[in-house]
Amino acid sequence: MQRLLDLYYSWKGSSPASVEKLQAAGSNREYYRLTATDGTTVVGVIGTSQDEDHAFTYLSRHFRQQQLPVPQVLAVSDDELAYLQDDLGSLSLFDAIKGGREAGGRYNNHEKSLLIKTIRQLPNIQIRGAHGLDWSNCYPQPEFDENSVLFDLNYFKYCFLKPTDLDFHELKLEADFRLFAKELLKEKSDSFMYRDFQARNIMLDKDENPFFIDFQGGRKGPYYYDLASFLWQASARYPNKLRRELLYEYYYSLKNYVEIPSVRHFVERLCQFVLFRTLQVLGAYGFRGYFERKKHFLDSIPPAMQNLRELIQLKVFPYPYMMDMLRRLTELPQFAPTEQPALTRSDGFKITNSNVYSSNPADGQATFSKYDNKGPLVVRIYSFSYKKGIPVDESGNGGGYVFDCRSTHNPGRYERYKQFNGLDEPVIRFLEDDGEILTFLDSVYKLADAHVSRYIQRGFTNLMFCFGCTGGQHRSVYAAQHLAEHIYEKFGVEVQVIHREQNINKVLKRK
Repeated sequence: MQRLLDLYYSWKGSSPASVEKLQAAGSNREYYRLTATDGTTVVGVIGTSQDEDHAFTYLSRHFRQQQLPVPQVLAVSDDELAYLQDDLGSLSLFDAIKGGREAGGRYNNHEKSLLIKTIRQLPNIQIRGAHGLDWSNCYPQPEFDENSVLFDLNYFKYCFLKPTDLDFHELKLEADFRLFAKELLKEKSDSFMYRDFQARNIMLDKDENPFFIDFQGGRKGPYYYDLASFLWQASARYPNKLRRELLYEYYYSLKNYVEIPSVRHFVERLCQFVLFRTLQVLGAYGFRGYFERKKHFLDSIPPAMQNLRELIQLKVFPYPYMMDMLRRLTELPQFAPTEQPALTRSDGFKITNSNVYSSNPADGQATFSKYDNKGPLVVRIYSFSYKKGIPVDESGNGGGYVFDCRSTHNPGRYERYKQFNGLDEPVIRFLEDDGEILTFLDSVYKLADAHVSRYIQRGFTNLMFCFGCTGGQHRSVYAAQHLAEHIYEKFGVEVQVIHREQNINKVLKRK
């Protein structure tokens, strides 16, 4: 502590009027707010590693030269184990979005705006921050390579997997680890990989603009890593819909800096890094939680395991033994997911135990329709051609939503796509690269989520969505299929998909 006070005196010419120790999260560094007699403040840091402190002070000065939003380093001790930096205040992004996190991922518009503002800035530090950077100053190594990948995977194995006592074959797992490492590194990258990009490491100024801290572990590496770190941060509980929105905000911001692949390729690559990051943080949670007994890390294990369950369900990872082992891991009793209390009828379907409507004494006794509590819900989704008419609702409910896809870019106007439909890869790539159909579906998902949720709550049995386009071949088929998969993944209800003009029917059975 005296080293920090001496540094402050040599920089300021006087001693601080007061010193306040700040709470640290997962770091072993100590942080202090030092206040001068005139009320101005700086943050003093006492580190335990000279190399780590040097990395931070070098990177901070480099990023400041690039006019990036990071704290300015004001003074550094001769041994580099203490330094002073700008005081960015006490409000982190993590604290600012606390309400949405505690509400189980229901973020309000203001919280979403802060997340969007932050994710748009990430390519700025990744790409501009890499310009002219001397990677030899990075700690503990200059580049994300095979050794660092295998280190993190083995960290997961020894600090999280082995303490569970799950039986596994080490040689088979090691072989898949090496395949995984090769997959992660197959695309060369010259960007700055922040390494620990999460809401706790974003500070907000008085105008709620994001400033980046704790980047001392950064190095040269793929930009996918930081996006995975941020969007799949276990404790944040971002819903899939919000993740998707933030992903596209990042993608289109990144396009301002570098040439990047199609959305589909981008997402496929991102999935690999999401799995890697999930295993990496489980290793950290195991060490900091199981061995150091830090509550924050123990509390983060259940949401991280839920992330892992969702990834396993994607079935896109070419590591058969590792994925089977991870599946068995998620099924261990200590990691069983907790469910909200629900009412179960004699026929087996569940409805929430909350009141369907909040009542007011002045309203009198509530009455219910003949459709209440009849469940389980079945959702039918059609694609069709407007030339042949809107599908008839055979349930007797009179129909549901009908969406017109004809405002979006039509692949059917191009000769090479006329032999395909909206389930085929060339058409999917065309529509997703163009992006109009994705924006269209974002609005559809909002309506559908609210409607399905309410129907489940009330125990209604039938809901219908129809998507029409000119020929019922490309856009409507794509939209209907994606809404079906979205509803099935999110709610687990039975979904019947009928591509009428293609004579394709499929049933996604209730989970």
